[in-house]
Amino acid sequence: MENKYALLSNIDSPEDIKRLKPEQLVDLSAELRQYIIDIVSENPGHFASSLGVVELTIALHYVYNTPFDRIIWDVGHQAYGHKILTGRRDVFHTNRKYKGISGFPKRSESPYDAFGVGHSSTSISAALGMSVASRLKLENRKVVAVIGDGALTGG
Repeated sequence: MENKYALLSNIDSPEDIKRLKPEQLVDLSAELRQYIIDIVSENPGHFASSLGVVELTIALHYVYNTPFDRIIWDVGHQAYGHKILTGRRDVFHTNRKYKGISGFPKRSESPYDAFGVGHSSTSISAALGMSVASRLKLENRKVVAVIGDGALTGG
């Protein structure tokens, strides 16, 4: 990986993000955003949603204990940064390609993908169900729904 990804090249899991100083997260955000742009410019896909949640994605993995705590994405296109930060950076170039990684969070692909999402309007109900189940099981699990604008009108 090129030097322009000095921080990102050392991130293989959220634990690596937590080792950074808070002021380094701004630089990591810039690197992650550029990495998404660089890869998607060669391998077309939806990426505006992922670019819009770069800082949020880093913050969620920095603060929460993922994968025990769960991040539920409303649309798979939001999750590109999440995939890169959770051990799939080096295979991200295969995103949405034949035999490559999924364009969406996929439970069988990573323990960090808590819910197999496709398009919008499922994150709120999925997160609520997981949260209630966690409470009934007496777990201290946090569940976060990252909603998209479609979730507000779609269910």
